[in-house]
Amino acid sequence: MAAVGTLTQLIRECSDPVALAAFWREILDLDEPEIDGDWVTLRWEQVGRLSFHRVEGYAPPPWPDDRGGQHLHLDLLVDDLATSTERVLAAGARALTDVINPGPKGWRVFADPSGHPFCLVSVPE
Repeated sequence: MAAVGTLTQLIRECSDPVALAAFWREILDLDEPEIDGDWVTLRWEQVGRLSFHRVEGYAPPPWPDDRGGQHLHLDLLVDDLATSTERVLAAGARALTDVINPGPKGWRVFADPSGHPFCLVSVPE
């Protein structure tokens, strides 16, 4: 069966799209963003576009939340969990957990500057 469509864009709601785009641009090593009012877009080859939309009264998703309040999070496969952790923290991320399952299948949960959870993972799952 053929796909209904092709994923062309991931959108993150936030209060400051310029700042959030700068964070993701730095950790994903992407080109300069395109800014159009309340929308900021990064071109990301694997996805198409990673966009950030300003929302009045934005509130970050709760963490932890067993009811699925985070809605969507990104897993980033990294070569070195410790080095990548230093890099995302320096860029403005906040650690939400310690390293889970240390060793060859280690991973760690972070929040981006707008509070969206994302993980650094050492093995794709």
